[in-house]
Amino acid sequence: MPDDAAAARAAAEEESAFAHPPVDPDATAAYGDHPDQVIDFYVPRTDTPLAPLVVVLHGGAWRAPYDRRHVTPFADFLARRGFAVANVEYRRGGEPQIPAQNTGSEGGAAPAPPAGRWPDTFDDVAAAMDALPALARELLPRADQRRTVLTGHSAGGHLALWAAARHVLPAGAPWRLDGPAPLRGVVALAPIADLAVAEKLDVCGNASLQLLGGQDRFAERQPYADPALLLPTGIATTLVQGRADLDVPQAVAEAYADAAAKAGEVVGLTLLEDVGHFPLIDPAADACAVVAEEIAQLAW
Repeated sequence: MPDDAAAARAAAEEESAFAHPPVDPDATAAYGDHPDQVIDFYVPRTDTPLAPLVVVLHGGAWRAPYDRRHVTPFADFLARRGFAVANVEYRRGGEPQIPAQNTGSEGGAAPAPPAGRWPDTFDDVAAAMDALPALARELLPRADQRRTVLTGHSAGGHLALWAAARHVLPAGAPWRLDGPAPLRGVVALAPIADLAVAEKLDVCGNASLQLLGGQDRFAERQPYADPALLLPTGIATTLVQGRADLDVPQAVAEAYADAAAKAGEVVGLTLLEDVGHFPLIDPAADACAVVAEEIAQLAW
């Protein structure tokens, strides 16, 4: 259990990150028919003729109460640093749903797990990434898609790593790509990057277990969903992690980096002292400037 001082600091960091008013996008486009299948676009706030494109996947333990609005200040922060930004929404857990045939329990339909929706959450991230090039050409004409960096925070960090690994998904996976996505790299922020380790540490209240549909489905679905099992990707990847993170502990990022090394791939791991979970997406925090610099290192 964290001591009182650590818990108080974590609470203050979260309050600061959520204190910024949402920033409306310059444009929004749908990539599907569901209300959550949308992408917000932010034009670069500088005069750069062509700007790198940063794709943002928000966190929130894959749960419905946490939508893309809480990272709009972060998206605006990146736009003010000269990036074109696409902020992706996707379906999350927590709302009643008739499950797919292979997700129900014996004896009848069960409600969707509270963290994530299988396979909807993954369907949406894959569909958004596939639709993004055409949508960005139309709505972000100054975006240089040859310099696209994918970033995500917490559960969104998991989804960013997963989206960059679609070409190494098991054969027959519906989201599999024939080759690597055209990315300059991935910057994953306090990511839930190793689902098995996250489950052992009870990250976000068994969220990784719920994401895959519960204990009965975890082992079956893990090869399709766990970034730590989808290596090497061949795509430049950096993890940014606060050492004082109480929500997604440092051990989760380290487990992913270790798995990458065993697969023959070098993954960058930037550890920030006295930084918890939320400063990474808080424009008022020094850690957020570090994140922007890590993105720039890959994009420029």
